[in-house]
Amino acid sequence: MLFRTFGKTNEKVSVLGFGCMRLPIIDGDTTKIDEEKAVEMIRYAIDEGVNYVDTAYPYHGTGMGNGGESEPFVGRALKDGYREKVNLATKLPSWAIKTREDMDKYLNVQLERLQTDTIDFYLVHALNAETWENLKKLGISEFLESAIKDGRIRYAGFSFHDKLEVFKDIVDYYDWSFCQIQYNYLDENFQAGIEGLEYAADRDLGIVIMEPLRGGKIVKNLPSEVMELFDRAEAKRSPAEWALRWIWNHPKVSVILSGMSIMDDVIENIKVAGEALPNSLTEKELTTISDVKKVFNDRIKVNCTACEYCMPCPAGVNIPKNFAYYNEYSLFVTPEREKELKSAYRLIGEKERADRCASCGECESHCPQAIKIRQELKNIAELFA
Repeated sequence: MLFRTFGKTNEKVSVLGFGCMRLPIIDGDTTKIDEEKAVEMIRYAIDEGVNYVDTAYPYHGTGMGNGGESEPFVGRALKDGYREKVNLATKLPSWAIKTREDMDKYLNVQLERLQTDTIDFYLVHALNAETWENLKKLGISEFLESAIKDGRIRYAGFSFHDKLEVFKDIVDYYDWSFCQIQYNYLDENFQAGIEGLEYAADRDLGIVIMEPLRGGKIVKNLPSEVMELFDRAEAKRSPAEWALRWIWNHPKVSVILSGMSIMDDVIENIKVAGEALPNSLTEKELTTISDVKKVFNDRIKVNCTACEYCMPCPAGVNIPKNFAYYNEYSLFVTPEREKELKSAYRLIGEKERADRCASCGECESHCPQAIKIRQELKNIAELFA
């Protein structure tokens, strides 16, 4: 196992972190963790050198508003001396905070669920512009300082889902020790992206990467053109290894979280984590990834940057969200995956879907990308009908 320095904390963390969001389950029920398999996996990983274990209040639950089964499971899995071998990370459910007292309430509940006195790396979960403004007003800085002072947490960080400018504002507001961002070879310019990664690292924050495999989408059932590129490369690697090595090649990345669901994933990821040094990919290997990215990018249907200048829509259509699902479908569609990707579109509320478009054209007058929004919405409505 390789280790890297975790920003200003100077802690040494394994380059691979065990993400406890996609643990093996029973009968397809996310609230029923297969504890025998999951304990075997997490303890094997720790025995092989993984010293960063990540969970969160809602993981393996019925929704973001409820406490899931991941935290209690992790508390049980880290018995028998395993808690002392790892840095434990969990997250304050930012969306559920209504008062300053709520912050202490959730943290204290999490300490009980995890059966620990201290959380090593405590994150404010899934920050965006709205939740961040609320937390600032309620005193998030004072809460974090008091929790560090009384020993309930060691280091404070945040995870993030919003635009780059919001990310920079959050980084500059508080003396964070680390941050967690979505990053992979298809998301270099998504949310915080590479510019945000560099911005935070230059301020000596530890960098945690989530969704390195884009929820598994850049691992399984890939387009044939992508697989041909990987197959032609001199280095024979699985799509997962290519994706992980590309991130670990960046010297400012501290740890990659992998949500491993089967033991084979654990074994493969640990093997790669013992070899993936920073700046170790050759020019030919980087070219392979660049060619793969081009194949995916050529599949993108709408060049939408989610600037939201087209919003609000008079008819209530969530234009950027429709384009996001349309592009996701176009990027990853294969015969095996078509039904899954079409079903995902249902996550958009009926009143926000493309078929609600009244063709007024107001959106097009504001679009800096000159997208023919009305026609594209018509295409989306027909595709996902």
